Amino acid sequence: MNNNNIKVIEQAIAPLRQQLQQHPMYTALNNMDDIRLFMEQHVFAVWDFMSLLKALQLDLTCTQVPWQPTSNPTLARFINEIVFGEESDINELGEPKSHFLMYLESMQQVGASTDTILEFLGYLNAGKSIKEALVLINIPDAVKSFIQFTFDVIATNKTHQIAAAFTFGREDLIPDMFMEIIHNAKRSDQKDRYNKLTYYLQRHIDIDGDEHGPLSLQMIEELCQDDAQKWAEVQQVSTEALQKRIALWDSVQLTIESQSLAY
Repeated sequence: MNNNNIKVIEQAIAPLRQQLQQHPMYTALNNMDDIRLFMEQHVFAVWDFMSLLKALQLDLTCTQVPWQPTSNPTLARFINEIVFGEESDINELGEPKSHFLMYLESMQQVGASTDTILEFLGYLNAGKSIKEALVLINIPDAVKSFIQFTFDVIATNKTHQIAAAFTFGREDLIPDMFMEIIHNAKRSDQKDRYNKLTYYLQRHIDIDGDEHGPLSLQMIEELCQDDAQKWAEVQQVSTEALQKRIALWDSVQLTIESQSLAY
């Protein structure tokens, strides 16, 4: 299949990817207090990623009874593999656990607050909509906008747009300095308070292999085919998703800098 459309999109969003890779938020992360502030906002992105993934699973696999064979077993396998890993991976104790719950436990272990994300989930469990729940919690506007954008894309019910946000919009970069801060904290602390976080980060590095990237691009290609409108929508969603991520990083940076000035 001609992947020239993929190249066009990658070239179009390259400046945004570079902006993310060079974001000053990374240099603002200087110690574990900064990492905690980062995690308290980033946890919402860890959580809403699963809804993007589940929306793709609903569209690309059969989740109904009676079961019917899917039109593209390759993409069905790809999505199911990611769901398997994200929803029921093995934690550092050998127990099945979702990556989201691993992240929550990592936050609790290093002393980051999980109050707001748990409050948010509580509202959802009580029947509140995403929009209603976001109004009721105290998080930066950029975080709210990030989540709302994700669910606006899902609400389109257009699989190619959801796939675009999933494939091009989730640039979760873990710079070396992030890991170095944690390793330094571990060396200076008698207790191993960071094993859950280091395991989580290493697990993401390990499972983010070469296969997933090409398959996600194949997913975009097969969903769009030769439909120029779909390709235009993929580029638009990808651009907006990366802009939302940059705004989220801006918010984290501002929070860290504000906290530093408070001392």
